[in-house]
Amino acid sequence: MVARICASYERDRDLARELAQEIWFAVWRAMPAFRADSSLKTFIARIAQFRAISHVTQHAKNPLDALYGDEFAAEPAPEVQVIAADERDRVLQAVRRLPIAYRQPVILTLEDFSPAEIATMLGLSQNVIGVRLNRARSMLRQMLSAGES
Repeated sequence: MVARICASYERDRDLARELAQEIWFAVWRAMPAFRADSSLKTFIARIAQFRAISHVTQHAKNPLDALYGDEFAAEPAPEVQVIAADERDRVLQAVRRLPIAYRQPVILTLEDFSPAEIATMLGLSQNVIGVRLNRARSMLRQMLSAGES
């Protein structure tokens, strides 16, 4: 679950691994505060979501990314090229393009959390989560159908 959350926020494999380490360290540090109000999976997913957002925000401010962009990126490994051709990768790319407010509930839904659990994790009402999921589905349909044309 943590690896999938990292991959949905971070395209670069090395940075995704770095993010996973940050998340597991944050989980380790937060374990004494775990009160079992929710499942352990929910607890870890919530930490992962918040850590992923702060990671992406921190790296977005990095001026070197803006200067060099993708023109100096290393050639992807063959297995990455095969995965890129896969339909699942198209969906993942589309999910990455969603605004954070819509991306969070989609990722957590893909991790088999219920709307009630997602609402608890994100501190929102279940109705707001339902609306965001519906809007996200609509956005994803548009993105994926535009890619087929």
